[in-house]
Amino acid sequence: MITGLNHAVLYVRDARVHERFYSDVLSFSTVANEPAGAYVFMRAPGSDNHHDIAFFAVGSEVSNSTAGRGSVGLYHLGWEVATLAELKAVQTRLKECGALVGGSDHGGNLSIYAQDPDGLEFEVMWLVPQSDWGEAETEAIIRPLDLEAAIEQFGADRVGGG
Repeated sequence: MITGLNHAVLYVRDARVHERFYSDVLSFSTVANEPAGAYVFMRAPGSDNHHDIAFFAVGSEVSNSTAGRGSVGLYHLGWEVATLAELKAVQTRLKECGALVGGSDHGGNLSIYAQDPDGLEFEVMWLVPQSDWGEAETEAIIRPLDLEAAIEQFGADRVGGG
């Protein structure tokens, strides 16, 4: 029986560029890397996984991904934070480095969206406590994110989920 997603592996132009981005902006740590930069394996802060993401370098001459626009492919990865204070801190870091592209209230989770150095999208989200899902239990909700209102409603340090 599958218990959850353990890790993701992405092809990127330069694994070292992604290593710096994930380390500097999202506080991931490097678990293993190939000295010439062919690959980097990284772990998210607070994770018990060997690695949560790996990057395999394919070179600067490759084209951008057309997934969702001209081909099938992965839309994004979703990283979870424990509290809204952490979500706000990540939002600030992503905005400061120019990677933040948006935010949504999905009812069951509150999400910010960003792009990595190759333009691949990822999500950082806080899981709303299940008792507060309401219509989100059975609906695909997309509303504008009002992080300040959510902090006022749930509290900045309330642990999500459950």
